[in-house]
Amino acid sequence: MKAVIQRVSLAGVTIEGVKVASIGEGLLVLLGIVEEDTLEDIQWLSNKIVNLRIFEDNQDVMNLSLKEIGGDVIVVSQFTLHANTKKGNRPSYINAAKPNIAIPLYESFIHQLETDLGKKIQTGRFGADMKVELLNDGPVTIIIDTKNKE
Repeated sequence: MKAVIQRVSLAGVTIEGVKVASIGEGLLVLLGIVEEDTLEDIQWLSNKIVNLRIFEDNQDVMNLSLKEIGGDVIVVSQFTLHANTKKGNRPSYINAAKPNIAIPLYESFIHQLETDLGKKIQTGRFGADMKVELLNDGPVTIIIDTKNKE
């Protein structure tokens, strides 16, 4: 799994003119899934996201986690995170998991994140044409790949 994690002051997802998700302070997580992803990847990434200390404390030091500030989350599926641009100018998405594999993993990730955070999270809709808006706070943007846990 690959995630682009953005600390936001606000974020939202609109599908066909209807706002389906909206949060204030928290994280917007763009999630890409490959066929090799497992329950271990889901658990590791969820735990990392919930406990990542990227929110400022009262001394303006990034020292607090999403869980500690009671922040919200929107998760958006994004197969383009696994684009291969090595050859030519047209990206290949062959590495991204097909929907029959990706959807159950995506749903499991959402459930795990809700369990770890202790509250409901919001999402886009898998496979939909989504309009994602955000006000990146910082800006703080972190990329995490569960296959490269450095």
